[in-house]
Amino acid sequence: QVQFVESGGGLVQSGQSLTLSCVASGFPFSRTIMRWYRQAPGEEREMVATNLPGDGGSTAYAEFAEGRFTAFRDDAKNTMYLQMTNLEPEDTAIYYCNRLQGTSWGQGTQVIVSS
Repeated sequence: QVQFVESGGGLVQSGQSLTLSCVASGFPFSRTIMRWYRQAPGEEREMVATNLPGDGGSTAYAEFAEGRFTAFRDDAKNTMYLQMTNLEPEDTAIYYCNRLQGTSWGQGTQVIVSS
């Protein structure tokens, strides 16, 4: 059974940082393209970062994340991370991880950035 457990969200002030975690199970994590998504209130879910598997696997970022967010994984722990810096109120959303084209979702982790 495919499962994702996201954590690490919280309430922070503008300019501060957070690191989110996503523990995955039920599929071969180390060989799977993984993504971070987010969904702001009243908005569609959007892609934040796409992380390729393997040593030196590259990551592609949405324009709003480029230069501020870093996605990386620890295959030994079946865990993906999203390090977010210089957070802005516009980053307020529920953050999720998933496989590329995955259809099973975790509960997400809430990030609230106050100005």
